[in-house]
Amino acid sequence: MSVLPLCLEPHPALRSKARRVDLFTNDLRRLARDLTDTMYAHRGIGLAAPQVGQNLQVFVANPSQQRGREVVVVNPVLGECRGHVAITEGCLSLPDIWERVRRASDVRLSGQDVFGKSVVIDAEGLLAIVLQHEFDHLQGQLFIDRLPWFRRFDFHARHLFRNVSIRRAKP
Repeated sequence: MSVLPLCLEPHPALRSKARRVDLFTNDLRRLARDLTDTMYAHRGIGLAAPQVGQNLQVFVANPSQQRGREVVVVNPVLGECRGHVAITEGCLSLPDIWERVRRASDVRLSGQDVFGKSVVIDAEGLLAIVLQHEFDHLQGQLFIDRLPWFRRFDFHARHLFRNVSIRRAKP
């Protein structure tokens, strides 16, 4: 088990749709443990494989942050979504960025565990939000993509030019 380096926006791994997992091997189980260790090391409540440069449909989530209560989902399918909630979200791949996002308040997510066994999760509240956030990562989307166009524009303008300094030429 180890803590893996995070991919930060604009890393291309964050914008690619993740590949379906077909082989449920020890390598997959090791990746799930490493994702869990990395999530906790960065004080997160969810982490998807693309965030550590792995193009696989795998994520871990644990809104409680209590070890041993992690949800690990492989090849997730987001099913029924009900209700609406607006919540301020952040992301380990976008450090220090917090924005209000609308999501479904209740979801059903199906997929597999690390052994290939089918799982179905009916979630509400914060767990539902985290499952949707991590599912988006596997689709090559970030939470900022859910912002209205003018907020996305503002985000890109602020962060595209944050390291640019303008100097006046001396006459």
